[in-house]
Amino acid sequence: MGSLRLTLCTGILAVAAFAPAAHAADEGSVSVTPASPAPGADVSVRVHGCPGKQGTAVSPAFVSEARLTGSQGALSGETRVRSSLRPGAYDVRVTCADYVISGRVTVAQGAASADPGTGRYEAPAREPGQAAASPVAPVDAGGGGTAHFATVATTDSAPGTGQTVTGLALAGIAAVAVGLRARRDRGTR
Repeated sequence: MGSLRLTLCTGILAVAAFAPAAHAADEGSVSVTPASPAPGADVSVRVHGCPGKQGTAVSPAFVSEARLTGSQGALSGETRVRSSLRPGAYDVRVTCADYVISGRVTVAQGAASADPGTGRYEAPAREPGQAAASPVAPVDAGGGGTAHFATVATTDSAPGTGQTVTGLALAGIAAVAVGLRARRDRGTR
């Protein structure tokens, strides 16, 4: 019966340890500059209230995630608004350390015009001799996806408080399980 109880307690602790550890930061805020970008515009994303030194901002409005860096609770990064996007409000979700901070970006009608039949945006007519606009999206090229790690500072990179506590809890559980197993084996000899 003791073995069943130990297994049950260990299972409950393991589920609690591996459950998502994201917290909602009530005091955090997300801002996008310009405040109402047009489709295809480059934007800066800033977040206040993140305890970490790096994070990511994702949104259905963005071409790719914005990698955020900074310190003392203020992170920033850049990305681009999708050029085929309809005007409207879109959620922005920032993840940093163990926190998730939500915001919104309002995409305005840009210089491009929407075709009412398809909803697609088409570039405005160009003047003779004017170069065509060419949207560019950030691309992780080469290195098997390691390009991100080349730009992220690796100094002072250590496990966060949540990871440290989880590791210590799991190590304690393992030590107790080994001790109980050894005690049970001594009792049967």
